[in-house]
Amino acid sequence: MALSREQIAMRVAQEFKDGSYINLGIGIPTLAANYVPDGITVMLQSENGLLGMGPYPTEEQIDADMINAGKETVTASTGASIFSSAESFAMIRGGHVDITVLGAFEVDQNGNIASWMIPGKLVKGMGGAMDLVAGAKNIIVTMTHADKHGNSKLLDQCTLPLTGVNCINRIITDLAMLEIRDNAFHLLERAPGVTVEEIKQKTAGKLVVDGDVPEMQF
Repeated sequence: MALSREQIAMRVAQEFKDGSYINLGIGIPTLAANYVPDGITVMLQSENGLLGMGPYPTEEQIDADMINAGKETVTASTGASIFSSAESFAMIRGGHVDITVLGAFEVDQNGNIASWMIPGKLVKGMGGAMDLVAGAKNIIVTMTHADKHGNSKLLDQCTLPLTGVNCINRIITDLAMLEIRDNAFHLLERAPGVTVEEIKQKTAGKLVVDGDVPEMQF
């Protein structure tokens, strides 16, 4: 069975390391704030100027002035810092973000990502995506494996305008977790109940399967 948005976020959060500075992009990535594993401390950064973002608020915790880059209300964790977007981007561009989690329209086997524009459709702008893929040490993409028409979003070469080149390390989709290396997608884990054959059918780029592929654990 394909993973839900929340399950993708849960699996992403398992990749967080104690003491890391992590930027969560708009969409599925922001959900990961709710699933930081027990026993570790991370600082979640939002590009609009919040370092120390906490989980989504309860009804009693909502503060209309405390928002993330997607204009959703959030909470601030103990020790959080609020600053200007200029300082936030200085942090990103200065290489001080350990992990960036982004959504994407397409990724390819060379580690390229297209995440900001579909020609002919309304585009608000790239936002901080280009800065994030250039400045972070480790980039994880969350996305559905295929689009609503069943076309693979994991390609041999991206067809949409690129956000970054040769920068993606890992991808977590609703079907699998994959790592990009040696110009190929390497299958690391599969969603519970999803077969390797199904993942092969929905991966247009080069897919490498080494031995038995374990199911994700939650």
